[in-house]
Amino acid sequence: MGKPMVLFLCTGNSARSQMAEAFLRQHAGNIYDAHSAGLNPQGVHPLTIQVMQEVGIDISEHQSKSLTQYLGKASPKWVIFVCEKAESSCPHVWPFSLQSESWRFEDPVDSVGDDLERIMKFRSVRDQIETRILDWISKNKISSETENQFEFRE
Repeated sequence: MGKPMVLFLCTGNSARSQMAEAFLRQHAGNIYDAHSAGLNPQGVHPLTIQVMQEVGIDISEHQSKSLTQYLGKASPKWVIFVCEKAESSCPHVWPFSLQSESWRFEDPVDSVGDDLERIMKFRSVRDQIETRILDWISKNKISSETENQFEFRE
């Protein structure tokens, strides 16, 4: 059996979902098959690439993907919405998806201000996402270990 699939969804697949996908691959890519998509793919935002590079993760080759690439074609174990718009607009029933979660992060693409204020917003959201990913990995590792304790073996 392959690694369980985790699909991060947001509006443009340009920032938050790209960060979440990259962090899950970085921290637990040996356990999970991480993907991301958006309702209306906009291309990966240059500041997303920059702030991820600052923490040693190169996503310069990532592409924005549409939700339609996954609907009816993939069976994620987890669907994680990283924005309210995607959560309210996406189908809530995914065939074979065991869980969905809502992680609402402010969209750094919508930030206003000078260059410094905008990059600071991207960094802030990046750090929030990494913290949430690490917590999620820890929680799900505990859940998996607990489930394994109750497996019946011959």
